[in-house]
Amino acid sequence: MVSWREELGRRESAARERIAELRGQIEELTGLLVEQEVVVSRLEITRETMSEILSADESVTGPETGESVVVDLVDEPVAAGGSPVGVRLVPTWSAQLDADVLPSSYRDIVEVLADAVHPMRAHHLCAALGLSTDKNKVEGFRSKLKRLVERDWIAELEPGLFAARGTSMPTGRAPGQPGDAGGR
Repeated sequence: MVSWREELGRRESAARERIAELRGQIEELTGLLVEQEVVVSRLEITRETMSEILSADESVTGPETGESVVVDLVDEPVAAGGSPVGVRLVPTWSAQLDADVLPSSYRDIVEVLADAVHPMRAHHLCAALGLSTDKNKVEGFRSKLKRLVERDWIAELEPGLFAARGTSMPTGRAPGQPGDAGGR
């Protein structure tokens, strides 16, 4: 007959082995969870991008007259099947256009920067617009900022520091730089 101490030790040993087994499964599942979260994040970014592309409207309302005018929104001809790939959502800035011609997400960026006291970094703009400040979301948002810079709607005063069009670099340290009390 087995003593109660030996039986208790056997059960304790079995429980510890099961705990180790479960911890291994948790690590494996955590790795799988992280992979799937990355996939979902990429799919969300793709959905947002495609929604912007597919919601493009080639005619916009003129700022002064309110009449519908056609603005050159196409970089390249649209494919014969009517594919919207190549549609330019953000026209190049000109004095005849105001921010109302931009899709709402781009218009919001231009308006926030126009009201800003100082140049802003992408993650600060995300926070100001109520968007996620997760690193992957900010990187996707940065492409919108770069597009607005390319089309002369906003200025990039130095790498990663964005301001309203026509703004010059302020003297002193840029906001968000190390040593700045309001920075990171």
